[in-house]
Amino acid sequence: MHNCLANKKAILFDLFHTLIAIESNINNRPMTHELLGVGKEEWRFQILQNAHDGITGKQTDPFKIIAGLVRNIDPDISDEVIERAVENRIALFADAIINVPDETMAVLRHLKSQGKKVALVSNADCWEVSAWARSPMAAFFDNVIFSCAAGVAKPDRRIYELSLNAIGIDADNAVFIGDGGSNELHGAQQVGLTTIMITGNIRSLWPEKIDERRRHADYVIERLGELIAV
Repeated sequence: MHNCLANKKAILFDLFHTLIAIESNINNRPMTHELLGVGKEEWRFQILQNAHDGITGKQTDPFKIIAGLVRNIDPDISDEVIERAVENRIALFADAIINVPDETMAVLRHLKSQGKKVALVSNADCWEVSAWARSPMAAFFDNVIFSCAAGVAKPDRRIYELSLNAIGIDADNAVFIGDGGSNELHGAQQVGLTTIMITGNIRSLWPEKIDERRRHADYVIERLGELIAV
């Protein structure tokens, strides 16, 4: 087991690009920006900058969320194109949540076998995680907080505090593990959590982000399996 986990009672995980990766889903569905016919970076900018109402649950209609974002890029995109993209996006996320990598499952099993509390703290629209109840991961978590249900998103300290309070562990005895998106590592450090950044998924997607994000990581790993490697 990774040295920093040995004396910790709880591990808080990010979900996307940490435990699972949407981009590597087994059905090879097209990505949302491809169906919408917009640039990957333009779409990513909209997701990062303008999706707050969705991830905090203020807006729950997936069509309205996607339409609002994509029409910032192209106001003339039709309802039919958006509807197809929404349907595909829901299936895309469900694929990733249900078809979990063996490495992820092995890590969760091992942590639970060691008596660790395991929690999830994820920024997500509610419909992006609508398949959670069908995920093989779900049984291994002592507490799950999705931002859309909590009404608050990372890096706001309140979402980490909600998780810690739910499992009854203080920050000094817990670790947060994530890819660093949404400035989540900095938020975790502000609460007093030890932070571990995982770089494997983002190295193939946004390698230019690694150096910036690792500034708020106490430790850095490439693969999830390093957490339990002897």
